[in-house]
Amino acid sequence: MDFTFTEEQQAATEAARAVFSSVAPDAVPSPALVPGAVADDIDRPLWAGLAAGDLLSLTLAPEHGGAGLDLVALCLVLRESAKVLARVPLLETCAVAMTLQRYGDRALAAELLPGVGRGELVLTVGANGRTGHDPAELAVTARPDGTTTGNTPSVTTSGTTSGNGDNAGSGNGDGTGGGSHWVLDGVQSGVPWAQAADWIAVPAHTGDGRAVLALVRRGHDGVTIAEQVSTNGELFGEVRLDGVRIESSELIEAADAWEWLHSLLTTGTCALALGLGEAVLAMTSEYTGKREQFGFPVATFQSVAVQAADRYIDLRAMEVTLWQAAWRIAVGGAGALPPAGDVAVAKIWASDGVRRVVQTAQHLHGGFGADTDYPLHRFHAWAKQIELSLGPAAAHEEALGDLLAAHPLG
Repeated sequence: MDFTFTEEQQAATEAARAVFSSVAPDAVPSPALVPGAVADDIDRPLWAGLAAGDLLSLTLAPEHGGAGLDLVALCLVLRESAKVLARVPLLETCAVAMTLQRYGDRALAAELLPGVGRGELVLTVGANGRTGHDPAELAVTARPDGTTTGNTPSVTTSGTTSGNGDNAGSGNGDGTGGGSHWVLDGVQSGVPWAQAADWIAVPAHTGDGRAVLALVRRGHDGVTIAEQVSTNGELFGEVRLDGVRIESSELIEAADAWEWLHSLLTTGTCALALGLGEAVLAMTSEYTGKREQFGFPVATFQSVAVQAADRYIDLRAMEVTLWQAAWRIAVGGAGALPPAGDVAVAKIWASDGVRRVVQTAQHLHGGFGADTDYPLHRFHAWAKQIELSLGPAAAHEEALGDLLAAHPLG
């Protein structure tokens, strides 16, 4: 298996490092030092820098002003962003943009995506549902305008595409599916940077049980956002939809659109976990190499070296499973299991791995690990947020077991 990155992917990594070199983790607002949310907005100067470096358009097609790269390239950039705790919705914006490009209405994509690439529009997505414990699409209902909740007629879709930007849903404005408008009702909780976003992707379900994906303007009539604060201190939102009426072109009906977007978000979060873990292990290596006891650096003590080595193994496992999942999603490579199996394995390693790396770092740093003058506590808060976003490894192991049962190997 060849994990060599292409020249374009390597160039994206170098560009990301150049942009993120201006971010100092010591200066990132800390939830331990700021009551409530650490800030009211994203890091706008950094967002502008990403746009100027063509990193927001990285995965957009050339007709939308992008470079046409894939999820692997995006994960490389996300990995670098996590090393400096970049306070930008890079994952959410790019994942929603990729989904709109692949499955959405052509006219809407042509209207929005160039602005996304220029940094003029911020996109986010509600992926947690009402409580975070149930499928997100069950938290919101979508019905054609003129019908009542619970009696939604069956809606005909127009198929899917191979990712070339062709329209895959009924979002063509021709009234397919019971009318030219849809009505949304429900709540999505824990929406990242909802107050800063221009558009919010909202998974929903129809009366016949299909999962659809709605694109809703933040200021749309019927949309209210209540403030929530994440574990790392960022401002999230509870997005409530009360009779929100949207155009049919703003609803993506393709059968696998929400599943694909969710897989992008999950794999991207695994990339964030890897980048953060690598930064934390590097900090730990530097600290233990300088900290002396009994006249020797503590890094030379066997117990310290063994713990650091175990965490290095965790990171390498996180890395290989991440690239396997990203590659399967990007190119649709054949495998004994569907791509969801590779994503589940990556989630297992990322969820447990990032927690173990940060816990070991705190232990090996001693009191400095909890010192708010030292940046490690910031990484600890972000790692916990990533772990909570991914969910417990046991749940992913159960999902993997279900896939193995449905697709026997050998």
